[in-house]
Amino acid sequence: MRHETIADLLLARSGDDHAGLRTRERTWTWDEVVRASAARARLARESRIGGPFHIGVLLDNVPEYVFWLGAAALSGATIVGVNPTHRGSALEEEVRHADPQLIVTDEAGLKLLDGLDVGVPRDRFLLVDGEEYAEAVAAHASEPLRDPEITAGTQMLLLFTSGTTGASKAARCSQGRLTGLGYANSAKHDVRRHDVTYCCMPLFHGNAVMALWAPSLVAGATVTLTPRFSASGFLPDVRFYGATFFTYVLATPEDPGDAANTLTHAFGTEASPEDRAAFLRRFGCRLLEGYGSSEGAGMIRPVPEAPASALGRPAHGGVRVVDPDTRRTRPPARLDEYGRVTNAEEAIGEIVDVEGAARFEGYYKNEAADAERVRHGWYWTGDLGYVDEEGYIYFAGRSGDWIRVDGENVSALRIERVLRRHPRIVAAAVFAVPDPRSGDQVMAAIEIPRGTSFGELRLADFLAGQADLGTKGAPRFVRVSDALPATGSGKLRKNEMRHDGWRTGDRVYRWAGRGGPEYTPLTDEDRAALRAEFAAHGRQRFLPGI
Repeated sequence: MRHETIADLLLARSGDDHAGLRTRERTWTWDEVVRASAARARLARESRIGGPFHIGVLLDNVPEYVFWLGAAALSGATIVGVNPTHRGSALEEEVRHADPQLIVTDEAGLKLLDGLDVGVPRDRFLLVDGEEYAEAVAAHASEPLRDPEITAGTQMLLLFTSGTTGASKAARCSQGRLTGLGYANSAKHDVRRHDVTYCCMPLFHGNAVMALWAPSLVAGATVTLTPRFSASGFLPDVRFYGATFFTYVLATPEDPGDAANTLTHAFGTEASPEDRAAFLRRFGCRLLEGYGSSEGAGMIRPVPEAPASALGRPAHGGVRVVDPDTRRTRPPARLDEYGRVTNAEEAIGEIVDVEGAARFEGYYKNEAADAERVRHGWYWTGDLGYVDEEGYIYFAGRSGDWIRVDGENVSALRIERVLRRHPRIVAAAVFAVPDPRSGDQVMAAIEIPRGTSFGELRLADFLAGQADLGTKGAPRFVRVSDALPATGSGKLRKNEMRHDGWRTGDRVYRWAGRGGPEYTPLTDEDRAALRAEFAAHGRQRFLPGI
């Protein structure tokens, strides 16, 4: 029987003695997960007051987070996932915007909220690591049931977007949409009852809930938790749990023992063909690439015969790549021997779904953002793409991921993929910084293991050996760090790094010379000379960081 709501999916797991949730300390059967959720659902219903039935959850990936997802499903509440990496006014604004009437957190979360006016009185906080909370949960134990008014349209999640390309927005997600994604992703990602799914992405993020928790619920698979992702703890956790599947935004230095694990497959986004080949070689695990977001999914259908760098084929005729100004469909892309687009100016456009507006559930209290996503009755993704002559669709980055160098468009995404081939580069972000005379220059930010020097990379020689980089692709500036700024879901904060440019406090190296890339440290004198060059050409307003 196919269910229409998360509430009914949960109730269908009542009596199921298969392991449903595991930590290193304890295992819960699915029946125990349902009963734990039911107790918290009753507590939520009895604590409800007027206004939106929103419950803020400020926790790491701990069992209580999973139980409150279930509680929201059974009670008809909405979980507002609060990002524990945010601080100060940004955290305050995010919580206030979502109008929670309860906040579920712990002592660590309480310290983050201390002194902030989040619009929720202290007596409406539930501290999961307190004795009073344990007593309240025990007092509300009851047979699992659902609120009879719950439908597929009942809102269950407010998912704040990652904020990599601008201010975060709270995307709505109904029980029906999450249930549909659970069924679709369990089939597409081959998540079955015997699987042990490892949740290393944060549960406040759509990836963890939509691509791992919901499919695991549909399949009756075992969900395993780690409070926060740790590169050094990843494989030990996998081996401890016997994990077979995970979702990712993952970058870890290579280790000779990588292959000794139980992983079989994983799902994520934006891994290059080289990334997937390297991961299969290192871990014996297939990476299943997909395209989607907290706001929308299901636009692109993966097909096994697609080229390695393609996303697949449009799921239906309404998915197109168009000129955002004229709405005309872009002509097919012509690719060279390296897969580079030779007619980027005419072929690259925005990915849209002309039939997707009705499926878009909108943002909470943000009509301007809704209007940006839905225009002329179409759903606009904000992502760039192109379609080749065989009809395969490709991701070309987001707005700002194409850099104008000497009158030529250069793909930041492609340069990032080239940089990530380097065995000592853990993560890379590429973006435009202004040229002192006209147009842009390419800047890269790279993360390397602690204790590794820039000189050890021999980056100039490495780039010179990459035949598909192109003559304009070598970064003029390289920011080097062992911990680049990232969102709570592990995505690099490109907007922040673009704003800093070469004025960052991290080490920066500059390409010197014309014969090939030779990198030298950017000194204070170099920075002063650059500012003078901008001033000489009347382009001070374009200086990075201003």
